[in-house]
Amino acid sequence: MKEKKDYKSALNVIDGVEQPSQVNPYLNFTSIAKPQQFDVKEYVEKILAGDRVFLSRAITLIESNLQSDNEKAQAILEACIPHAGNSIRIGITGVPGAGKSTFIEAFGNYVTSLGHTLAVLAIDPSSERSKGSILGDKTRMETLSTNNHAFIRPSPSAGTLGGVARKTAETLILCEAAGYDVVLIETVGVGQSETTVKNMVDFFLLLAISGAGDELQGVKRGIMEMTDAVVVNKADGDNVQHAQLTKKQLENALMLFPKNISEWTPKVLTVSSLENIGIDHVWNMIQDYFKLTKENGFFEQNRKLQLQERFYSFMKEELLDKFYADKQVQSAIDNYKIEMLKGQISPYAAGRKVLEKYLKNNE
Repeated sequence: MKEKKDYKSALNVIDGVEQPSQVNPYLNFTSIAKPQQFDVKEYVEKILAGDRVFLSRAITLIESNLQSDNEKAQAILEACIPHAGNSIRIGITGVPGAGKSTFIEAFGNYVTSLGHTLAVLAIDPSSERSKGSILGDKTRMETLSTNNHAFIRPSPSAGTLGGVARKTAETLILCEAAGYDVVLIETVGVGQSETTVKNMVDFFLLLAISGAGDELQGVKRGIMEMTDAVVVNKADGDNVQHAQLTKKQLENALMLFPKNISEWTPKVLTVSSLENIGIDHVWNMIQDYFKLTKENGFFEQNRKLQLQERFYSFMKEELLDKFYADKQVQSAIDNYKIEMLKGQISPYAAGRKVLEKYLKNNE
């Protein structure tokens, strides 16, 4: 009987080097400093001194959903209100592809070249699914984002126009307190957001585009009625004639609307944001508007109407927040929702019962 030979495998396994711990053994966790906390007085002093870092931090507090952050933000806001209100507030909206970011960058660089300081509050639409936002306005405005006299703050809409209105209006106050004398608010561009922004600015500008087939397609009547000026962008190269034709069509359309109570006649201008053509005319037009409305008293009247609007809106938002935060309301909603989905009660009757429960508990 043959003996079995002892064969060696061609595969040799070599022990590897022992891996170090994922945690640095020399790291002293007790030496890691926690983020420094600043009180309301420090925030206000820094904001009034024009400190952009503290301005950004204060805006973050405003946008936070934490109760502690909200309380501090409101205290900062109240202290800054007496130092606000001295800016030119401009709202900008436009059809998709109109070049809002390019226009704002060209306009912003021109305005700051005249010695003004500019704050851009860009509202980025949030995803209804993920609730996230791209917040890419700083990326799109490369030169303006490095301009020492400009401050760009993209903010998520978070899917609620009411929240946008409140937080953007509060952010506007902080920017004015920080010394920015021109504030641009770019709308989210979804229907009612234009009305929301119109109610917090002095001048509302619609950015249009030519050479896209039906020149008035996508321009809603409601937006046209509230606009103080229409600017046809991309009036350069082979598109100059198209832009002039669009301008004429828009001028004819604006003539059909009743006269504004501001006594201002909406203007239509053409510009090329890429070539910086006509940007100075837009600024001069806005100056003409402010001169007229300050002389006839509409400017002050409009600011007071906006304060009144914010007063009522704030109460509405607070009531909604308190209503949905009530635990008994949450329980009642869950119970009646089950009955409603089973067809045992109508949505109207269910809603009334929830409201009655809330009112009874708060008598």
